[in-house]
Amino acid sequence: MIESFPSSIEVAPEGSPVASVIWMHGLGATGHDLATIPLQLGLPSNLAVRHIFPHAPSIPVTINQGLVMPAWYDIQSFGARSEDESGIRQTSNCINQLITREVERGIESNKIVIAGFSQGGAMALFAGLRSSQALAGIMVLSAYLLLAEKLDGEANKANKQTPIFQAHGLSDPTVPIELGMFARDELIRSGYSVEWHEYLMPHQICPEELNDIGLWLIKVLRFDRETKE
Repeated sequence: MIESFPSSIEVAPEGSPVASVIWMHGLGATGHDLATIPLQLGLPSNLAVRHIFPHAPSIPVTINQGLVMPAWYDIQSFGARSEDESGIRQTSNCINQLITREVERGIESNKIVIAGFSQGGAMALFAGLRSSQALAGIMVLSAYLLLAEKLDGEANKANKQTPIFQAHGLSDPTVPIELGMFARDELIRSGYSVEWHEYLMPHQICPEELNDIGLWLIKVLRFDRETKE
């Protein structure tokens, strides 16, 4: 049972942080794979953000012939009936611990964004919608909706109005865009506000997407881009 993440990388701002972004990496990756993103977002110098990149534990992954690799939960297939509910919920609890820790470190919950790519994006969405802390935003990159049939019954009203940034590659061979679109449509059906983006790319994060992420973070963290300099 996962009680907490093994470790994380932190990228601290020059001044005292006023906001935090928790980034969840994809299957088989580590926090290092996303740690260069903050430098590419074009955030204003007066927006002091602490970026946190936890590492997933290494577990056997069924879809990859049982190989042991960093993963937030096991994947048997992309079918709903084979979802690793226990692993998903354990990881969600760990994300909530990170959120609580940021609040204890002086960051208001409405200045915290939960973000993730691929499997990490699926976890960011799952944990963010169920969090009892009202968050600044949820960022879902090239990902999908976990335990979709349980969303309406489990979603916490604290994040019913939380902005969601969702992006996907049009030629993604790993997580087909149809899965992302299904997640978007289910979220909208449930009354969430989704800012949807699609890009001419496979399973990756492209420069245009990074620019859009930066603009969105400035918006949800309530900073004026004109004060960048």
